[in-house]
Amino acid sequence: MDVQLKPGERIDMLYSDQVHIIQSKDVFSFSLDAVLLANFANPRKSGRGLTVDLGTGNGAIPLFMAHKVQGKLLGVEIQPQLAEMAQRSVEMNALTDKIEILNADMRDIFETVRPGSADTVVSNPPYFSVDSEKTVMKEDEHYAIARHEIKADLALVTKTANKLLKNKAHFFMVHRPDRLFEIIDALRAAHLSPKKLQFVYPKPGSEANIILIDAIKDGDGTGARILPPIITHNPDGSYRQEILDIYEGNQQHD
Repeated sequence: MDVQLKPGERIDMLYSDQVHIIQSKDVFSFSLDAVLLANFANPRKSGRGLTVDLGTGNGAIPLFMAHKVQGKLLGVEIQPQLAEMAQRSVEMNALTDKIEILNADMRDIFETVRPGSADTVVSNPPYFSVDSEKTVMKEDEHYAIARHEIKADLALVTKTANKLLKNKAHFFMVHRPDRLFEIIDALRAAHLSPKKLQFVYPKPGSEANIILIDAIKDGDGTGARILPPIITHNPDGSYRQEILDIYEGNQQHD
């Protein structure tokens, strides 16, 4: 389906050009984090139930996951301009029967979504706390809300995930390793037990800059696994073949 692009927008193609997504350098563009999370998330029972993406931005994660689930996907986005951009991408990919975009604060989604109805919840939430002295707030409002905990923090995201999920269902999240202990505390406070962690490194010998987490609602506190690391770039700065395979939709991590 043809869609009308707005000033500053472009169309990027992934998964062997099978997924088309509207991006905007002035409003929002997805990053490698979203691609890694969509690859990492492994919906239970082949994803026959509902999958919810909290803070979907321009809809990248539902679009990337559409091929791997049999059920419906719901992308929740508080910013109207991003939600509208996501909706146009869904229409462009002819996925309106599979993906719904809900423009709402996640505090209000239970007016539309029944608690305990989701088989899977995923989230690429804002990484930076508003009061962090190490963080300089972005001037652009759209990027500020996407990157900083202005509208949603770890506590809200994890509690919302818990309320959405069926018992023993999975919550997949991508975040920053420097907030790992806060993340674990928030997950456990929301009765989400971390079961798998995978660290992502920009190059050999560097510190991790991304962490992928799989947690289970009301799971026990045992059986956690640290998966083998992902290294994203070669020494010359090019993507490693493993990452290129993920961008092409050819790889699934355990």
